[in-house]
Amino acid sequence: PHVNLIKEEEKCLLLKPDFATNCSALWDHLNCWPPSVPGQTVSQPCPDFFNSDGKVERNCTVQGWTDLLVPHEEACGYNFNKTLAFLGEVSASETHMYFSYVKTMYTVGYALSLISLTIAITIFCLFRKLHCTRNYIHIQLFLSFILRAIFIFIRDSMLFTNEELYHCDYYPVACKVVLMFSNYSILANYSWLLSEGHYLFTLITRSFFSLKKHLVWYIILSWGVPLLTIFCWGTAKYFCEDEGCWETRRHEWIWWILRVPVLLTITMNVIFFLGILRIIVNKLRMPDAQRNELKQYKLIKSTFFLVALFGLQYIVFAFLPVSVSSLMFKIWTFAELALSSTQGFVVAVLYCFLNGEVQHEIQRRWRRWRMTRLLPSRPRQYRGSISQSGSPLTQVSMIQPNTKHGLGL
Repeated sequence: PHVNLIKEEEKCLLLKPDFATNCSALWDHLNCWPPSVPGQTVSQPCPDFFNSDGKVERNCTVQGWTDLLVPHEEACGYNFNKTLAFLGEVSASETHMYFSYVKTMYTVGYALSLISLTIAITIFCLFRKLHCTRNYIHIQLFLSFILRAIFIFIRDSMLFTNEELYHCDYYPVACKVVLMFSNYSILANYSWLLSEGHYLFTLITRSFFSLKKHLVWYIILSWGVPLLTIFCWGTAKYFCEDEGCWETRRHEWIWWILRVPVLLTITMNVIFFLGILRIIVNKLRMPDAQRNELKQYKLIKSTFFLVALFGLQYIVFAFLPVSVSSLMFKIWTFAELALSSTQGFVVAVLYCFLNGEVQHEIQRRWRRWRMTRLLPSRPRQYRGSISQSGSPLTQVSMIQPNTKHGLGL
């Protein structure tokens, strides 16, 4: 109702009389009174949100508009003390406060994810030893989460410029474009999660495969397929449900254009996960499994990583119906936004900050930096001889095999 009243006010103020009159267009916060001549009685229907067939009237005089001949309370059967909830003065204030808390919660979550993902990408790019196909896939996944957070911030900056109003009609074109990119980044999240699952499954089940070839196809499919999907969704929205900021779900089949690819991605990831889990269980049943506790720990740890990586928690939300009760909607909204806003942070922690390879490289660089700080300054020639004599040790450390390449542990 807020937005509708504002739009009606804007239209009313644009009305210009075609004749000289003392009664110009008047907006009384509920009805628009068009320009009229003195002596005329103008009648207007009650606003739609009153749910009344009554009418209100004003007289146009030489001095201007008179007060309402019959107040809204009587003409429209409207009790301001009980039914002003649409303006947020009664029960709607609690709902407004709830969504304010939810917005603050997911804003903090996305900000935390954005910062942690940016740091993680910087680490992967700075350290040359971390440049490999597995980490390149991680970087693409991180970028999809970053895009998602950025477009969420852009959308909120347009829709919530005023905390009291939801400006879904103020920036119709820009808002729809931002929503499309936001949904595109979400689909890209799922696509890159699928790429992560397929890469790990292929790495475990096959002894040899082309890393560069797989990476190229991952990039083409994980960024291209969501683009095609979002184009189909935007076309359907434009022709069949071009309302507000495209946030409505009046036609459920349009919502399924986005839901079906997500469900397919989750299903395929579950298949990959079960396949990897079967291989891990078979390895744990090997005769030497009891004697090798460290190996068991790494395999169990990798299983935990896969659960977080594949985003299996989305299965619960994917099958919920479009239309639910108010309480269920609030619970669903809070849980889903809490998980989705912080998932980027969790992924960055699991696949960068807790990655043994990353920790080893950071510790190695830290020890090297401390060593250079502790060594006394020496002449250039002598320092060069030290560097040459120390180079074999450096070479030996650089060519040590990395047995952790497979699962990133």
